Amino acid sequence: MDVTGVDGAALTWHREGGAGEPAMVLPGGPCRGVEYLEDLAGLADDRPLVVLHPRGAPTTTARSRGWWQDADDVVALADHLGLPTVDVVAHSAGTRLALALLARHPARVRSLLLVTPSASWLTGTPLDGDELLLARRDPDATAALDALLAPAPTHQAQFQRQRDLVAAGSYARWTDRERRHAAVGEQSLDAVRAWLQGVPDDAAAQVLAAPHPPTLVVAGADDALSGRAPVTAYAAALSAALTWLPDCGHYPWVEQPQAFRAIAADWLSAR
Repeated sequence: MDVTGVDGAALTWHREGGAGEPAMVLPGGPCRGVEYLEDLAGLADDRPLVVLHPRGAPTTTARSRGWWQDADDVVALADHLGLPTVDVVAHSAGTRLALALLARHPARVRSLLLVTPSASWLTGTPLDGDELLLARRDPDATAALDALLAPAPTHQAQFQRQRDLVAAGSYARWTDRERRHAAVGEQSLDAVRAWLQGVPDDAAAQVLAAPHPPTLVVAGADDALSGRAPVTAYAAALSAALTWLPDCGHYPWVEQPQAFRAIAADWLSAR
C-alpha cells in the first residue's frame, strides 16, 4: 500500500496482525529491503504492526531526503492511519529516523522501542565492537572486522562485498540460520549515500533537548555493530530502560526470538 509524503512522493507500507491500534515499525539497513525483518518473531500476534518501507528500499522508489527529513514520512503515514501519536519500534539505522521524529515532531511520539540501535553518533561514545569480534577468535569474525575498518566503498559491487563480509560479525553465531537471514534484503549504495545527506550539525543536541517519552532499548550483548559502551551511553542519554540479550548480536528476532518477542510484547502491551 502507498501513502503520499510531504513532497508528493509515493511511500510504501504494509500492515501485519489483526484489528486494533498498530505500532509503527521503522526498519534499518539503512534502506534495506524490509523482508529482513521477517515477522519480528511473531510480534504482530501480540500487537498489530505497520511497517514503513524506507525511502531507498527496493519497495519504495522515492529517493531519501536524508534520515533527518525522512522523519516527516512517519508523520504522513500516521496521519493517513488517523493516529495522533504512535508507539515506534525501530531497528538499527531506523532508530535514527525514530529520534529524528522525536526531535522534529515530539508531540507525535508516545513511546519508543529501540532495537540494537545505531548509537555512537548520539553521545560520541567510541564504538567498541572490535573488542567483541576479536574475542571470538575465528576467521569469519576477523574478516568482518577487517571489512568494518576498510575504506568506504565507492561502487555497488564493493559495497556488496563489504556487506557480505561484515554479516558474519553481525551475529553472535554464524550458523545456517544466520547465513540465510544475512542474504535477505537488498541494499543500494546510492540509497545509503542519499540517506546520510542533509543531517544538521546539531542533530544529536536537538534529540537530547526533546522531551523523552517512555523508551526501551533492547541490545545484543554480542552485537559488534552497535557495541556495548555506545549503547549504554545512548540509553542513559535518552533516560531509557536498557535490556541486554545474552548470546545475541544485531538481530534479536533471529538469534533470541522468544526472549525478544516476550520483551517487545510486554513493552507494547503497556502503552
